[in-house]
Amino acid sequence: MPSVREREPEAGAAAPAIRPLSAFAGSLGQRVHATLREAILTLALAPGETLRKAELCAALGVSRSPVSEAIAKLAGEGLVVVAPQAGTYVARFSLADIREGAFLREALEVAAIRRVAAAATEAQLTELRRVLRLQELLVADGDLAGFFAEDAAMHELILSFTGFRRLVPLTRSAWVNVDRARRMMLPAPGRAEATIDEHRAILAALEARDPEAAEAATRAHLGQLLAQLERLAETDPGLFAPE
Repeated sequence: MPSVREREPEAGAAAPAIRPLSAFAGSLGQRVHATLREAILTLALAPGETLRKAELCAALGVSRSPVSEAIAKLAGEGLVVVAPQAGTYVARFSLADIREGAFLREALEVAAIRRVAAAATEAQLTELRRVLRLQELLVADGDLAGFFAEDAAMHELILSFTGFRRLVPLTRSAWVNVDRARRMMLPAPGRAEATIDEHRAILAALEARDPEAAEAATRAHLGQLLAQLERLAETDPGLFAPE
């Protein structure tokens, strides 16, 4: 597969890019890891794409050592595959990992939404309304990257309203492979608008202080994504690792 610099963007799409190291904080090794990790999660480096250390060193302006360290760390996170005799490449999506991540995320979010529905404050509901309005503006402006970030922000706000500090990092870890695959679905016509409708249903249930309705809306919202990704595996199997 060609490198990210060689791939042509789809018609009407902005060319993906790896952000420079200056956009990140930390040591050189941390910044190299952060920029490559972000590029993988945002699909600037596509599933199955070969990672050539010499090209990455040239693109980032660093020696081989921090790139090698970053690749080893990304391999440990399941985002990169280092295959003897076959090279190093961005991990393809795994339906098994996606199903597991979806199961864990749903279990955590359903428990959280029931708790929040029973005790949400008006200030918390106001925060969620503001995020939802921002999502609507971003979709109207065609800013899918911004919408994706605010989508995550809404889910994390709800989790934070439980008062349990470890829920957000737990779901980020459980959802990492699903989150990467989910970016494939957002550009589909009507998908972002449908997501906003699903968010409206969740917010309405919270405003009604109705745990059952909040749970049903959350299950419907999370469940449709898994079904879409399973269909994607059938229509574009090259993006997925063999099961």
